[in-house]
Amino acid sequence: MIAPLLALALGTFSIVAADPATGQIGVAVQSKFPAVGALVPAARAGVGGVATQALANEAWRAEALRLLAAGVPAEEVVRRLVAADPQAADRQIGLVDAKGNAAAYTGARCFDHASHVTGPGFSVQGNILAGRAVPEAMARAYQAARDAGKPLAERLLAALAAGQAAGGDRRGMESAALLVVKPGGGYGGSGDVWVDLRVDDHPRPIAELTRLYRDVHQFYFGETLRAVPLDAKVAREVQGLLLRLGFLKPPAAPSGAWDAASQQALEDFQGWENLEGRTRKDGTVDEVVLAHLRKVAARKR
Repeated sequence: MIAPLLALALGTFSIVAADPATGQIGVAVQSKFPAVGALVPAARAGVGGVATQALANEAWRAEALRLLAAGVPAEEVVRRLVAADPQAADRQIGLVDAKGNAAAYTGARCFDHASHVTGPGFSVQGNILAGRAVPEAMARAYQAARDAGKPLAERLLAALAAGQAAGGDRRGMESAALLVVKPGGGYGGSGDVWVDLRVDDHPRPIAELTRLYRDVHQFYFGETLRAVPLDAKVAREVQGLLLRLGFLKPPAAPSGAWDAASQQALEDFQGWENLEGRTRKDGTVDEVVLAHLRKVAARKR
């Protein structure tokens, strides 16, 4: 029997999803409960993701991932967790494996409205909701964002926003979280946690979570969408800016020839500004880095 390590009543709506094409697995959640991101979501690259809520049994997270890693089918994982827990009727869970097989359970004693919706690659679940329209709206929004080619994180955020627009947690809003894992997604390529953002107490947690993802996480850790060649003109400009900021030292001058000293100075600037995740060593500079370099140097005039 799985002993409940921590049992907390969470009126919550969440979505768990996997994108086998990219290897990404994610969970997004909102609740009228503080710091919900510390309690509900868990995910492991190559294995799966899980959300445990209502009278949450924290042990379900680790056990679900252990069983998925051992090759137990998603539906069977849920069956085993429920069968081993005498308080399962008060609990809710949604999970997905790395291949996109989803399963969910909503206990009969979860506070109304409580239900779940599963589909290809995702599971939506919620309790203490405004109604069935909440999980249904989340499922539609996720599928629409997926069909539009949006990245997994953006699909998850779209689902949360749709759930809230449909009424959400009928007690209101307080916290939200977004977790996305992928192979090598951790800082510097170690570990698998690519996005781990939490809004622990906020009047509009989903909007704040979206801002953190789009304006903060993607600025520092987003993929390079455009790389600018360091040709003579751009190299000369970058060298001049790095000299102004003190990262490139005299007697170096803006020659337009991109050399090892210039590359190191640019990398030093990026490290100073926490943009090392956008470092390139192929004779180009990330467009976001270049724009930020210009902005920082302009303040030094």
